[in-house]
Amino acid sequence: MPIGMPVAPVVPLDPATTAAPAAAAGDGGFGALLAQGLQQVQGLQARADEMSVQAATGDLQDVHDYTIAATQASLATELATTLRNKGVEAFNEIMRMPL
Repeated sequence: MPIGMPVAPVVPLDPATTAAPAAAAGDGGFGALLAQGLQQVQGLQARADEMSVQAATGDLQDVHDYTIAATQASLATELATTLRNKGVEAFNEIMRMPL
C-alpha cells in the first residue's frame, strides 16, 4: 500500500447489533449480553463453515470472501476464549481473598 493512500473506515459486522447492548442491558443484564455475544460468535463460525463448503464445491465466486469470514470467526472465537479465561481468573482471585 503506497504511503498517503486513504484507509477504508471500519464498519460493524452487523449494524442491527450496535443499538442492541443498550436495550439488552435492561432486559437481562450481563447474562443477556454474554449470550448475545456468543450467538454472534456462533453465527460467524456458521458463516465461515458455509463458505468453506462453497469454496470446496466450487460454488464460491471469490475465495477472498471465505478467507475474510474464516479470519473473522477465528478472531471472534479467540476473543471469547480470552474473555472466558479472564473471567475465570478474576473469579479465582476473588475466591482466594480472605474473609
